[in-house]
Amino acid sequence: MSSTVRKLIQKKFKIRGYTLKIDALDQILSFTNRFLGAEDEALDLLLDHLQSQSQKLGVRSSILDKEPVSRAITALLEADDAVDEDFIANGAVSSSTSAIRVIDAFLIPKFRYDPIKKQFHEHTGGLHIHGDASAKAALYKDRFLLLYQRVLRDSHFSKPAFHTEMSHYGSCEIAPIQSLVGQMGRRWVMGVISQLEDGHFYLEDLTASVEIDLSKAKVTTGFLSENTIVVAEGEMLVNGIYQVITCGFPPLEERDKSLKSLAQHDFFGGGTLTKEETLRLAELEKRSLNDMFVILSDIWVDSEEAMGKLETVLDGFESQEVVPSLFVFMGNFCSHPCNLSFHSFSSLRSQFGKLGQMIGAHQRLKEHSRFMFIPGPEDAGPSTVLPRCPLPKYLTEELQKHIPNAIFASNPCRVKFYTQEIVFFRHDLLYRMRRSCLMPPSTEETDDPFEHLVATITHQSHLCPLPLIVQPIIWNYDHCLHLYPSPHTIVLGDRSEQKAFKYTGITCFNPGSFSNDSTFVAYRPCTQEVELSAL
Repeated sequence: MSSTVRKLIQKKFKIRGYTLKIDALDQILSFTNRFLGAEDEALDLLLDHLQSQSQKLGVRSSILDKEPVSRAITALLEADDAVDEDFIANGAVSSSTSAIRVIDAFLIPKFRYDPIKKQFHEHTGGLHIHGDASAKAALYKDRFLLLYQRVLRDSHFSKPAFHTEMSHYGSCEIAPIQSLVGQMGRRWVMGVISQLEDGHFYLEDLTASVEIDLSKAKVTTGFLSENTIVVAEGEMLVNGIYQVITCGFPPLEERDKSLKSLAQHDFFGGGTLTKEETLRLAELEKRSLNDMFVILSDIWVDSEEAMGKLETVLDGFESQEVVPSLFVFMGNFCSHPCNLSFHSFSSLRSQFGKLGQMIGAHQRLKEHSRFMFIPGPEDAGPSTVLPRCPLPKYLTEELQKHIPNAIFASNPCRVKFYTQEIVFFRHDLLYRMRRSCLMPPSTEETDDPFEHLVATITHQSHLCPLPLIVQPIIWNYDHCLHLYPSPHTIVLGDRSEQKAFKYTGITCFNPGSFSNDSTFVAYRPCTQEVELSAL
């Protein structure tokens, strides 16, 4: 690891025109070790300071020795400590709970990719809940372009720089579907799977659509369903059907690589940070290794058994030396669906009040922890369409009297904890994805359904890539379900079995159904450690 960072230091200083002596290199190496995971930003900040304050620091030539480097590092660390003390004095970071920032799904900024300029631009103006027909078309176009620009950066699918036989070795350039007409031989294409006629599936991109035959296709990990975007290799048959030979999801891109291509755009919604702020947060995050989130799904407030089990959990954490920073209660909050046939809303309101009393009786948790409530698919609300707004105020008023700082979030919602980006989503997604699957997924890498689900949503960069007839989505707010760039953690509240899986650096887990199976998760965001728990 140190050799890699050492090479990075030498490379960055060389680009800026500096040559480092051994003692200066060692000094910089010890400086970057304070900022694990943020070495790039630390080095850029140091170089900026060296160049702007060169005379004051005693930089006399392009060959740097220990003394000016040491002065620059000392100045930066003193400034950082002074800012930290000022933050704490003003109560800005008085506790880890104040480092938690919840982003409502309906406030997430919307970006669109321009394939001509090859860059993203932010949508300005209002977004209507009831969009027109063009909004539905834009939903599919935005999803496709988001993955297409990602694929174009992948070395396997990028166009060769030189048209020689050697350059085509191992290259799988994506061809527009329109170009398949009259072409012989195998071609790679990318498109969304659509059912334009009953029983006939098509692959569509921005140029055309073609009927596909998946009967001989070799698939990869993940659930292949209508509405998913795939990269396929195949050839045109004489009857005009595209015979798919290999089919899989667009390759995933590392988070850091995605961020570098976004030109400081804030896709997550937590606000853009300067290099200094990123380094400061990374340092504060290192001091919060013991911080814990407790996540429970299916908290049935109308069930005495479920409330008894919840009280046992709260009692256990109340007696801990360090209480959790955040409790996340995910729906459903009622054992019966709150649909048109449900008429016990006043009773449900009083039961939420009892839940508030129970939490309020645990004095340490009430004072030092935050409590966040995320609605489930069968909870009270205007409709089952995604994203869902928070629980109705009528139901939660009694609870808020006991827990004034309770957070009522949308579904899905996002949480920023220092530098960590976490996405929470409560939906019975595994069952629906398996039902909508067009063909069985490959079992070469795994036969675990949860791992197939994680692979599907991460490669699709979307929390719910189901057909809109299976799960309706507000057309103008489909971007709220995007997973791009990849977050650090995805919490999928599902009534299926409790699971945890780390996939290409992304931590994903399902806390399970608390009311049914008595399972929950204790999660440490700073170390991304998942503790599967049960009563």
